[in-house]
Amino acid sequence: MQRISCGIDFGTSNSSVAVAIDREITLVPLEEKHVTIPSALFFTSHHPPVFGRKATQYFFERREGRFMRSLKRVLGNPIMKQGTVVNGKHVKFEKIIAAFLKNLHATTNTFTKHEVEHVVMGRPVHFVDHNADADITAQEELRSIARAVGFKNVEFQLEPIAAAFAHERNITKEQLAIVADLGGGTSDFTIIKVSQEYIDKPDRTSDILASTGVRIGGNDFDKDLCLSIIMPELGYKSTYGKKNLEVPLTYYHEMAEWSKVNFLYTPKVRSKVRELYNESHDKLRFGRLLKVLEQEKGHSILAATEESKIALTTASTVETDMRFLEPDFHITAERDTFESAIANDVAKILAAANECLTHAHLKAADIELVILTGGSTEIPKVRRIFQELFPHAKIADENKLSSVGIGLAYDSERRFR
Repeated sequence: MQRISCGIDFGTSNSSVAVAIDREITLVPLEEKHVTIPSALFFTSHHPPVFGRKATQYFFERREGRFMRSLKRVLGNPIMKQGTVVNGKHVKFEKIIAAFLKNLHATTNTFTKHEVEHVVMGRPVHFVDHNADADITAQEELRSIARAVGFKNVEFQLEPIAAAFAHERNITKEQLAIVADLGGGTSDFTIIKVSQEYIDKPDRTSDILASTGVRIGGNDFDKDLCLSIIMPELGYKSTYGKKNLEVPLTYYHEMAEWSKVNFLYTPKVRSKVRELYNESHDKLRFGRLLKVLEQEKGHSILAATEESKIALTTASTVETDMRFLEPDFHITAERDTFESAIANDVAKILAAANECLTHAHLKAADIELVILTGGSTEIPKVRRIFQELFPHAKIADENKLSSVGIGLAYDSERRFR
């Protein structure tokens, strides 16, 4: 009888699943031939939800329904219990997340031709910064959802440790490694001894020297870029009224976050912004904000921002396409401006890496291998900080978007054998 288990990397931006079948690890095609899937859903009015790239396609085709993304960030958050309105009905967030995980489970079952019951779920070092109770709550919420969709045995592993497990298959002798896992919602670090010789060790506790994390990731870089380059063209920090008051910034900050933009699409918010528009000193730009709210194009703003962020990893200047708002409307984005905008968040990420070294009682020079995983490690400024902090260490960065899933599957094979 085949032994089957799996690892699920449920990410803020993208997710992956890898299965362990008789000690062989394989990534599951989750969307046609793609082994990663955007962590996105689109709830249509009269049909079951669609997921991933198809969900994004439905949204940009302006189909009737509700688009949702970055749901991992609500775990452990009070908003988890509040729920949200989907196509006129109040829906709890656990049901929304369950719909996404159920799709992953069903796809995995179809791929293996078996009912997969054992899973190791990835988790960040901290779901919620500086709140141990909320962190425990977030993990238990995710465990409950995983069981609800059909997994009988649910365990957890820190995502950077899973990434180390995926990489150590290629390491012939012991090395001291730091894993930098920079995802959409968090940046996590683990210092660990890695080697092929340790693959079958039933307990890796003694190999893990320290783990730290901070709730900053690619979505925060999107927000930084959006507020510094895009939102000023929508009236950000403009003024209104006889007293030259600054327009409320809350609308812009919420519109710059995937997990919050839907909450702006209410009659109350639209009514207030119309009042402000009447007194605005910059009706052209502030009028664009009103148009975004009335036409519910906040996600289009974020998608355009994300495309520019990705383009700036290789280009020094890009033109952000805003023609969904006005004909021939483009906003120039420069890498220097982007790097300045993310400087504070990058500093916090660097501080978390140094904190990991401190907890392990090590110096940067002691590290022999830097394992980079997660899409945000592609950003030149981010990559530079690790090259500068660990100038003599080897950089390993293959399978950036799927190494955590692979490592979780290796861990599941060890736990459930």
